[in-house]
Amino acid sequence: MTLYAENETEVTFPFPVEEIARSVIQAVLEEENCPYEATVNLLLTDNAGIREYNRQYRELDRETDVLSFPNLDFDEPGNFDRAEDHEADYFDPDSGELILGDVIVSVDKVIEQAESYGHDQKREFAFLVCHSLLHLCGYDHMEENERLVMEGKQEKILQGLGITR
Repeated sequence: MTLYAENETEVTFPFPVEEIARSVIQAVLEEENCPYEATVNLLLTDNAGIREYNRQYRELDRETDVLSFPNLDFDEPGNFDRAEDHEADYFDPDSGELILGDVIVSVDKVIEQAESYGHDQKREFAFLVCHSLLHLCGYDHMEENERLVMEGKQEKILQGLGITR
């Protein structure tokens, strides 16, 4: 698995950001039985930055905690069968890895929400990466049943990594 991570802020966390992101991404890919090595792009920004990305790409002029930009189209969540049929669209020609997509995390929201929810910043960061990776794997939470599935997967993955509230 390849992770391209960039922090466009001055914020540093009291945990190894890339190591935590890698472990969460790998756990999600294993949980989803992804049959490919994958590439994920991770950008850390602040509230102003994520608001601008949200406005530019989703036409929503507000801050959010995390944005997910999947590269794949899924017939059903977690089913990677379609990827092989569209190899030129989904795979890096140099590495052969599946390009899952992009994740943008607001470091300000990590700090704010960790305090608000009463857990540490590592847990909040890991949760946001996990949540976003599930979006990159085709999951959503617009309907109640979808929300329950996503929440169950998030909890299972984070518990498995020992990253709890």
